[in-house]
Amino acid sequence: MNLSPFRLGTRGSQLALWQAHYIADRLRPVVEPRPVELVIIDTHGDLIQDRPLAAMGGFGVFTKAIQLALLENRVDAAVHSLKDLPTILVEGLQLTATPPRGPIGDVLVSLKYRRFTDLPAGAVIGTSSLRRRAQVLNERPDLTLIDLRGNVETRLRKLKDQELDGIILAEAGLHRLGLDRHITEVLDPKWMLPAVGQGAIGLECRSDDSESIHFLEALTDQATWHAVLAERSMLAALGGGCLVPIGTSTRVANGTLTLRGTVLTPDGKRRIVDTHAGPSEKPLNVGTELAAQLLTAGARELLAG
Repeated sequence: MNLSPFRLGTRGSQLALWQAHYIADRLRPVVEPRPVELVIIDTHGDLIQDRPLAAMGGFGVFTKAIQLALLENRVDAAVHSLKDLPTILVEGLQLTATPPRGPIGDVLVSLKYRRFTDLPAGAVIGTSSLRRRAQVLNERPDLTLIDLRGNVETRLRKLKDQELDGIILAEAGLHRLGLDRHITEVLDPKWMLPAVGQGAIGLECRSDDSESIHFLEALTDQATWHAVLAERSMLAALGGGCLVPIGTSTRVANGTLTLRGTVLTPDGKRRIVDTHAGPSEKPLNVGTELAAQLLTAGARELLAG
C-alpha cells in the first residue's frame, strides 16, 4: 500500500535545509508509516539578493511563497526560521509548534579583531538587519555599517573577499551548520538584543488540517512556545516588523516568563528598553503588557518615525 508522504515546505538554503531535515527526523516516528518528504520552494527573498530586505517590504519575503504552497495543498506543513514569520498570520494558516530553541545570540565574525571593543573607529561591519545596525550604532556610533545580503556561507565569503573588518550573524545559524569556529565573539545581550523568534523554528500548517496539527504539536517544546508567543505578541502590539529596529530576549524559569524588549531609531541615536515579567502560562499578556510599557516610555514616537 502506497501511503502519501507528509510534505514539509522549506526554502532551499543550507540553513533552511538543515532545519527541515531536523524537523523531518523528529516527525518520522510521529507520522509513520507515512514517509516524510521535503518540498523546496524559492521565496522572493531568495530570488532577489541585490536589494536590502527593508527595500523589499520587510516581513514575509522569506515566507509568502511557502504559505501559498500550504494554502494550495502542495505541502502539509511549513518549516520557517521563526524570526522571518510575520506576526500577522495568513487567513487559513496557523503557527502550530516550536521545537526546542537553539542559541539566540548575535555574533561578531572577524578575521582581524578578537573582540567587538577592539574594532577601531571607522571599522566596516556588514549586516542585512536594521535591528543589528541600529544597536551597533547605538553602542558604537563611530563604526561604518554596510548592507550585506546572502546566506551564511555567502556572507562569510564576502567577509574575506571584501576585506571587511567584521560581519554580524545569528549564533544559531553558525551552530546548526557546524560553523561555530568562525565565531569571534557572542555580542553582549545587554546592548544587542536578538530578533523576535531568533534561534527558534516555527512550524505552520492549515488551520483546518487537524491531522497535521496533531502531528506537529508532538514536537512542541513548551518553554520555547511560551517564549516566542510572548515575543511575537510584544511585536504585534508595537506594530513593528523588519522596517523598525526591535529586539527582545526571554527567560522562562519556575513558572515565570521574563521578557526584555527594545525599540530604536534606525540610526541608533535613540533607544527605549524595558523589562516585564508574568506567568509563563500567559505569554500573550506578558508580551502586550511589555509593549504598553515601551510605548509609554517613548517607543510610540520612535515607531511613528
